[in-house]
Amino acid sequence: MQFLVFIIAYPFLWIISILPFRIFYWLSDGVYFLVYYIIGYRKKVVRANIALALPHLSDKERLAIEKKSYHHLCDMFMEMVKTMTISSEEMNRRFVITNIELLKEYEQKEKSIMLLASHYASWEWLLALNQKVSYQGVGVYKKLSNNYFDKLVRDIRSKYNTELVTTSKTIPYISHNQKDGILSIYGLASDQSPKADRIFHWKSFMGVEVPVHTGAEMLAKKYDLNVIFAKVKKVGRGYYECTLIPISDNPKSVPDFEITDAFIQEVEKQIHEAPEYYFWTHKRWKHKR
Repeated sequence: MQFLVFIIAYPFLWIISILPFRIFYWLSDGVYFLVYYIIGYRKKVVRANIALALPHLSDKERLAIEKKSYHHLCDMFMEMVKTMTISSEEMNRRFVITNIELLKEYEQKEKSIMLLASHYASWEWLLALNQKVSYQGVGVYKKLSNNYFDKLVRDIRSKYNTELVTTSKTIPYISHNQKDGILSIYGLASDQSPKADRIFHWKSFMGVEVPVHTGAEMLAKKYDLNVIFAKVKKVGRGYYECTLIPISDNPKSVPDFEITDAFIQEVEKQIHEAPEYYFWTHKRWKHKR
Protein backbone atom coordinates (compact mmCIF):
# COMPACT_ATOMS: atom_id res chain seq x y z
CA MET A 1 0.00 0.00 0.00
CA GLN A 2 2.85 2.38 0.85
CA PHE A 3 4.46 1.73 -2.53
CA LEU A 4 1.17 2.24 -4.38
CA VAL A 5 0.63 5.62 -2.74
CA PHE A 6 4.20 6.58 -3.59
CA ILE A 7 4.12 5.61 -7.28
CA ILE A 8 0.85 7.53 -7.71
CA ALA A 9 2.16 10.64 -5.96
CA TYR A 10 5.72 10.76 -7.30
CA PRO A 11 4.96 11.79 -10.93
CA PHE A 12 2.79 14.68 -9.68
CA LEU A 13 5.53 15.82 -7.29
CA TRP A 14 8.13 15.73 -10.06
CA ILE A 15 5.90 17.73 -12.44
CA ILE A 16 5.29 20.30 -9.69
CA SER A 17 9.05 20.59 -9.13
CA ILE A 18 9.75 21.59 -12.75
CA LEU A 19 7.03 24.25 -12.98
CA PRO A 20 8.16 27.87 -13.53
CA PHE A 21 8.10 29.72 -10.21
CA ARG A 22 5.18 31.96 -11.18
CA ILE A 23 2.93 28.97 -11.94
CA PHE A 24 4.46 27.08 -9.00
CA TYR A 25 3.26 29.72 -6.55
CA TRP A 26 -0.16 29.93 -8.18
CA LEU A 27 -0.45 26.23 -7.38
CA SER A 28 0.72 26.91 -3.83
CA ASP A 29 -2.10 29.46 -3.50
CA GLY A 30 -4.54 26.71 -4.44
CA VAL A 31 -3.00 24.34 -1.89
CA TYR A 32 -3.35 27.07 0.75
CA PHE A 33 -7.07 27.50 -0.02
CA LEU A 34 -7.57 23.73 0.26
CA VAL A 35 -5.52 23.30 3.46
CA TYR A 36 -6.83 26.35 5.30
CA TYR A 37 -10.42 26.83 4.16
CA ILE A 38 -11.52 23.30 3.15
CA ILE A 39 -9.50 20.89 5.31
CA GLY A 40 -8.75 23.27 8.16
CA TYR A 41 -5.54 21.38 8.96
CA ARG A 42 -4.75 21.77 12.70
CA LYS A 43 -6.51 25.13 12.73
CA LYS A 44 -7.51 24.78 16.40
CA VAL A 45 -3.91 24.02 17.38
CA VAL A 46 -2.56 26.98 15.42
CA ARG A 47 -5.18 29.36 16.82
CA ALA A 48 -4.50 28.22 20.40
CA ASN A 49 -0.72 28.48 19.95
CA ILE A 50 -0.84 32.00 18.54
CA ALA A 51 -3.24 33.15 21.28
CA LEU A 52 -0.96 31.67 23.96
CA ALA A 53 2.29 33.04 22.53
CA LEU A 54 1.00 36.45 21.42
CA PRO A 55 -1.68 37.42 23.96
CA HIS A 56 -0.97 41.15 23.54
CA LEU A 57 -2.37 41.15 19.99
CA SER A 58 -6.01 41.64 19.06
CA ASP A 59 -8.14 38.83 17.63
CA LYS A 60 -7.94 40.53 14.23
CA GLU A 61 -4.14 40.71 14.34
CA ARG A 62 -3.82 37.07 15.42
CA LEU A 63 -6.18 35.95 12.64
CA ALA A 64 -4.03 37.79 10.08
CA ILE A 65 -0.91 36.01 11.39
CA GLU A 66 -2.77 32.68 11.29
CA LYS A 67 -3.70 33.07 7.61
CA LYS A 68 -0.23 34.28 6.61
CA SER A 69 1.38 31.39 8.49
CA TYR A 70 -0.68 28.84 6.54
CA HIS A 71 0.18 30.58 3.29
CA HIS A 72 3.87 30.42 4.15
CA LEU A 73 3.58 26.82 5.36
CA CYS A 74 2.19 25.74 1.97
CA ASP A 75 4.90 27.70 0.14
CA MET A 76 7.64 26.08 2.22
CA PHE A 77 6.53 22.51 1.69
CA MET A 78 6.04 23.20 -2.00
CA GLU A 79 9.58 24.60 -2.04
CA MET A 80 10.82 21.35 -0.55
CA VAL A 81 9.30 19.60 -3.60
CA LYS A 82 10.96 22.21 -5.82
CA THR A 83 14.31 21.13 -4.36
CA MET A 84 14.00 17.90 -6.38
CA THR A 85 14.99 19.70 -9.59
CA ILE A 86 16.14 23.22 -8.65
CA SER A 87 19.61 24.13 -9.94
CA SER A 88 22.48 25.14 -7.66
CA GLU A 89 22.54 28.58 -9.27
CA GLU A 90 18.85 29.16 -8.60
CA MET A 91 19.15 27.89 -5.05
CA ASN A 92 22.06 30.24 -4.32
CA ARG A 93 20.08 33.14 -5.74
CA ARG A 94 17.06 32.39 -3.55
CA PHE A 95 18.80 31.34 -0.33
CA VAL A 96 21.64 33.70 0.56
CA ILE A 97 24.10 33.20 3.45
CA THR A 98 24.93 36.75 4.56
CA ASN A 99 28.10 35.96 6.52
CA ILE A 100 29.46 32.67 5.22
CA GLU A 101 32.95 33.86 6.18
CA LEU A 102 32.08 33.10 9.82
CA LEU A 103 31.59 29.43 8.99
CA LYS A 104 34.90 29.35 7.13
CA GLU A 105 36.62 30.84 10.20
CA TYR A 106 35.11 28.09 12.32
CA GLU A 107 36.27 25.48 9.85
CA GLN A 108 39.85 26.69 10.24
CA LYS A 109 39.64 25.80 13.95
CA GLU A 110 39.36 22.16 12.82
CA LYS A 111 36.46 21.39 15.12
CA SER A 112 33.10 20.06 14.03
CA ILE A 113 30.12 22.38 14.25
CA MET A 114 26.64 22.10 15.74
CA LEU A 115 24.34 24.24 13.58
CA LEU A 116 21.10 24.96 15.42
CA ALA A 117 18.00 26.04 13.52
CA SER A 118 14.32 26.59 14.27
CA HIS A 119 11.16 25.67 12.40
CA TYR A 120 10.96 29.16 11.00
CA ALA A 121 10.98 30.62 7.48
CA SER A 122 12.85 27.90 5.51
CA TRP A 123 14.82 25.32 7.42
CA GLU A 124 14.54 23.01 4.39
CA TRP A 125 16.71 25.21 2.16
CA LEU A 126 19.48 25.41 4.75
CA LEU A 127 20.97 22.48 2.86
CA ALA A 128 22.21 25.08 0.34
CA LEU A 129 24.85 25.99 2.91
CA ASN A 130 26.75 22.78 2.13
CA GLN A 131 27.72 24.11 -1.30
CA LYS A 132 29.91 26.73 0.36
CA VAL A 133 31.84 24.73 2.97
CA SER A 134 34.41 21.95 2.98
CA TYR A 135 33.00 20.09 5.98
CA GLN A 136 30.62 17.16 5.64
CA GLY A 137 27.05 18.44 6.02
CA VAL A 138 24.84 16.25 8.22
CA GLY A 139 21.14 16.77 8.84
CA VAL A 140 19.42 15.11 11.79
CA TYR A 141 15.82 14.19 11.00
CA LYS A 142 12.88 12.07 12.14
CA LYS A 143 12.16 9.07 9.92
CA LEU A 144 8.79 9.03 8.09
CA SER A 145 6.41 6.09 8.52
CA ASN A 146 6.16 5.57 4.74
CA ASN A 147 9.53 4.09 3.72
CA TYR A 148 9.22 5.24 0.10
CA PHE A 149 8.43 8.85 0.99
CA ASP A 150 11.15 8.68 3.63
CA LYS A 151 13.65 7.79 0.90
CA LEU A 152 12.32 10.60 -1.29
CA VAL A 153 12.75 13.12 1.54
CA ARG A 154 16.26 11.81 2.16
CA ASP A 155 17.08 12.12 -1.54
CA ILE A 156 15.75 15.69 -1.63
CA ARG A 157 17.57 16.75 1.53
CA SER A 158 20.75 14.94 0.48
CA LYS A 159 21.47 17.37 -2.34
CA TYR A 160 24.72 19.32 -2.12
CA ASN A 161 26.57 16.59 -0.24
CA THR A 162 24.25 16.53 2.77
CA GLU A 163 24.01 13.27 4.69
CA LEU A 164 20.87 12.53 6.69
CA VAL A 165 20.91 10.70 10.01
CA THR A 166 17.88 9.67 12.04
CA THR A 167 17.63 10.94 15.61
CA SER A 168 18.17 7.43 17.02
CA LYS A 169 21.50 7.06 15.18
CA THR A 170 22.90 10.53 15.81
CA ILE A 171 25.14 9.72 18.77
CA PRO A 172 26.93 6.69 17.20
CA TYR A 173 27.26 8.64 13.93
CA ILE A 174 28.95 11.64 15.58
CA SER A 175 31.08 9.33 17.72
CA HIS A 176 32.29 7.52 14.59
CA ASN A 177 33.13 10.80 12.82
CA GLN A 178 35.01 12.13 15.84
CA LYS A 179 37.01 8.90 16.13
CA ASP A 180 37.91 8.97 12.41
CA GLY A 181 38.62 12.71 12.35
CA ILE A 182 35.79 13.50 9.90
CA LEU A 183 34.99 17.18 10.41
CA SER A 184 31.27 17.83 9.99
CA ILE A 185 28.48 20.36 10.39
CA TYR A 186 25.52 18.81 12.22
CA GLY A 187 22.22 20.57 11.59
CA LEU A 188 19.39 20.24 14.13
CA ALA A 189 16.04 22.03 14.44
CA SER A 190 15.60 21.89 18.20
CA ASP A 191 12.72 24.24 19.00
CA GLN A 192 9.88 21.70 19.20
CA SER A 193 8.52 19.94 22.29
CA PRO A 194 10.51 16.94 23.62
CA LYS A 195 8.86 13.68 24.63
CA ALA A 196 7.70 13.50 28.24
CA ASP A 197 10.44 11.01 29.16
CA ARG A 198 13.14 13.27 27.65
CA ILE A 199 12.45 16.38 29.73
CA PHE A 200 15.58 17.65 31.47
CA HIS A 201 15.15 21.42 31.39
CA TRP A 202 12.33 23.98 31.46
CA LYS A 203 12.55 27.43 29.91
CA SER A 204 10.23 30.37 29.32
CA PHE A 205 9.41 30.36 25.60
CA MET A 206 7.18 33.16 24.32
CA GLY A 207 6.21 33.86 27.94
CA VAL A 208 5.21 30.28 28.74
CA GLU A 209 7.25 27.82 30.83
CA VAL A 210 7.84 24.72 28.68
CA PRO A 211 10.30 21.81 28.44
CA VAL A 212 12.96 22.28 25.78
CA HIS A 213 15.23 19.95 23.83
CA THR A 214 18.70 19.76 25.35
CA GLY A 215 20.15 17.07 23.09
CA ALA A 216 22.06 19.49 20.86
CA GLU A 217 23.77 21.08 23.85
CA MET A 218 24.62 17.70 25.36
CA LEU A 219 26.18 16.57 22.08
CA ALA A 220 28.12 19.84 21.73
CA LYS A 221 29.52 19.42 25.24
CA LYS A 222 30.28 15.71 24.84
CA TYR A 223 32.14 16.12 21.53
CA ASP A 224 33.38 19.73 21.97
CA LEU A 225 31.51 21.13 18.95
CA ASN A 226 31.38 24.82 18.05
CA VAL A 227 27.75 25.98 18.28
CA ILE A 228 26.15 28.35 15.76
CA PHE A 229 22.55 29.49 15.30
CA ALA A 230 21.20 29.81 11.75
CA LYS A 231 18.82 32.77 11.73
CA VAL A 232 16.73 32.53 8.56
CA LYS A 233 14.73 35.53 7.37
CA LYS A 234 12.12 35.55 4.60
CA VAL A 235 12.78 38.57 2.40
CA GLY A 236 10.26 37.78 -0.34
CA ARG A 237 8.19 34.92 -1.69
CA GLY A 238 10.71 32.18 -2.43
CA TYR A 239 13.65 34.28 -1.19
CA TYR A 240 15.50 33.91 2.12
CA GLU A 241 18.55 35.23 3.92
CA CYS A 242 20.45 33.26 6.54
CA THR A 243 22.69 34.96 9.11
CA LEU A 244 24.98 32.78 11.23
CA ILE A 245 25.12 33.75 14.92
CA PRO A 246 27.85 32.29 17.19
CA ILE A 247 26.55 30.80 20.43
CA SER A 248 29.62 29.04 21.86
CA ASP A 249 33.09 28.02 20.68
CA ASN A 250 33.92 26.32 23.97
CA PRO A 251 30.74 24.54 25.08
CA LYS A 252 32.42 22.46 27.80
CA SER A 253 33.19 25.63 29.75
CA VAL A 254 29.60 26.92 29.62
CA PRO A 255 27.19 26.16 32.52
CA ASP A 256 24.59 23.52 31.73
CA PHE A 257 21.57 24.69 29.73
CA GLU A 258 23.08 28.11 28.95
CA ILE A 259 23.55 27.14 25.28
CA THR A 260 19.98 25.83 25.10
CA ASP A 261 18.62 29.02 26.69
CA ALA A 262 20.60 31.20 24.27
CA PHE A 263 19.18 29.23 21.34
CA ILE A 264 15.59 29.61 22.61
CA GLN A 265 16.10 33.35 23.00
CA GLU A 266 17.24 33.62 19.37
CA VAL A 267 14.14 31.71 18.24
CA GLU A 268 11.94 34.10 20.22
CA LYS A 269 13.56 37.08 18.49
CA GLN A 270 12.73 35.55 15.11
CA ILE A 271 9.11 35.01 16.04
CA HIS A 272 8.63 38.52 17.41
CA GLU A 273 10.09 40.01 14.22
CA ALA A 274 7.64 38.20 11.92
CA PRO A 275 5.43 35.60 13.67
CA GLU A 276 3.70 34.54 10.45
CA TYR A 277 6.76 32.53 9.40
CA TYR A 278 6.83 30.24 12.44
CA PHE A 279 5.67 26.61 12.33
CA TRP A 280 2.55 27.07 14.50
CA THR A 281 0.95 23.72 13.59
CA HIS A 282 3.16 21.77 16.02
CA LYS A 283 1.87 21.24 19.57
CA ARG A 284 4.80 23.18 20.99
CA TRP A 285 3.15 24.12 24.28
CA LYS A 286 1.44 20.81 25.11
CA HIS A 287 3.60 20.26 28.23
CA LYS A 288 3.43 23.84 29.55
CA ARG A 289 3.55 24.46 33.28
